[in-house]
Amino acid sequence: MSGDKPSKTEDEYFAKEDAEKKKRLQKKVKEERAHEERESTRDIWHMTCPKCGAKLSEIVFRGIKIYKCSECNGVWLDDGELQKLAGPEEKSVINEFLKLFKPGRVSPD
Repeated sequence: MSGDKPSKTEDEYFAKEDAEKKKRLQKKVKEERAHEERESTRDIWHMTCPKCGAKLSEIVFRGIKIYKCSECNGVWLDDGELQKLAGPEEKSVINEFLKLFKPGRVSPD
């Protein structure tokens, strides 16, 4: 039986296995490329003003590290820092303003 041809079922099984391996490899390569692209973009734009492209300086304001543009004087905050600066007051103007940007909020028509 050593000279027997593989059965149709065996051929189908190995073809399916090969297709699945190829699909997994393509997915892995795609994920690696996306990761490399994110890293490259981050390296290019890190500490750069999103408004004018100038360098950002890190400063400490009320114990929070914020970023200030050397050209346009724009101030940039990381997620949650505006809430920290606004303080715990429930009805502060800043906290009411921030509610407009919460995920899942439906905009008024």
